[in-house]
Amino acid sequence: MATLKKSARKKPASSQNDNLQAQAERLSKNLGESAQQVWLAGVGAFGRAQAEGTKLFETLVKEGLSLEQTTRKLAGSRVDAVRDAVETTVGQARGRASDTWDRLEKVFEERVQRALRRLEVPSREDLGALLDRVDALNNELRKLGGAAAPKKRSVAKKASKRPAKKAPAKRTAKKSAR
Repeated sequence: MATLKKSARKKPASSQNDNLQAQAERLSKNLGESAQQVWLAGVGAFGRAQAEGTKLFETLVKEGLSLEQTTRKLAGSRVDAVRDAVETTVGQARGRASDTWDRLEKVFEERVQRALRRLEVPSREDLGALLDRVDALNNELRKLGGAAAPKKRSVAKKASKRPAKKAPAKRTAKKSAR
């Protein structure tokens, strides 16, 4: 019986080994087949990429050119629009500056005129009227004295040839009554 036990023990161990060895061979075979399929898929992908890669590259270049042209057109129209807007804004600013300068000049002239009036400096019209009155008085004196009257000069020429005079003092009530 002892021999039976030993042979019984030995038999299951060898059948287990055979079983494990068969399983290992199947796994090895499956793993080899899977690796072969992966390798073939990679080679197929490489071949396809090589064949279609040129087509894909050319397609991408065409799309890139088209996109670049569209972008340039869009950018060009935007640049023109921006340039027009800037020119319009500059024109408006120039117009405003001119208007402001004109108003400033007018205000300055008005203030100078007021200051001259406060200082009682006679205006161009006052000087012209005074020259006319002096000429009229000279003419009357010549008539009374018998001398020939000189030719009349224009007010602008008279004002430019004669030196500027001081402003006449304020008239008193007696002088203005004459």
